[in-house]
Amino acid sequence: MLGALAEWPVAALLRNSTIAYPLVNAAHILGLGILVGAIATLDLRLLGLFRASPVQQLAPPLWRVAAGGLLLAAATGFLLFSTRPQAYLENPAFLVKLALVALGVLNVLSLHRAAAWRQALDGGAIGMRLKLGAVLSLACWAGAVLAGRWIGFLQ
Repeated sequence: MLGALAEWPVAALLRNSTIAYPLVNAAHILGLGILVGAIATLDLRLLGLFRASPVQQLAPPLWRVAAGGLLLAAATGFLLFSTRPQAYLENPAFLVKLALVALGVLNVLSLHRAAAWRQALDGGAIGMRLKLGAVLSLACWAGAVLAGRWIGFLQ
């Protein structure tokens, strides 16, 4: 299956083009920047910064921006992965990055389903559950970015 993915015409185009791979890579970095910028802003607000901006006003647009960044990063990440899937799956930094992204997404989904999140969106207090989730989120996304940068050093 990995061999078929590597032979996919789009993967071959990315490997053989002097411009396609760098453009997809740049779009991947843009998606990460959008995702991490929006998530970090929201997480920092949950931790007590930017108190002049109510959570109920910041959260909905930041969450949508973060979701768009995640979709762009995931789509372009898949394209980059397709160029050398076996090599990526053998790279410990890549595996750490995937684990951190999965943990970050699970954390967001868990927090958004919690009663504490709905309470915060209704103008209520930001409790310890949300604050711990924000710390975990910051650690996951920063770690994923660092692991992603480390991939090239382990090739």
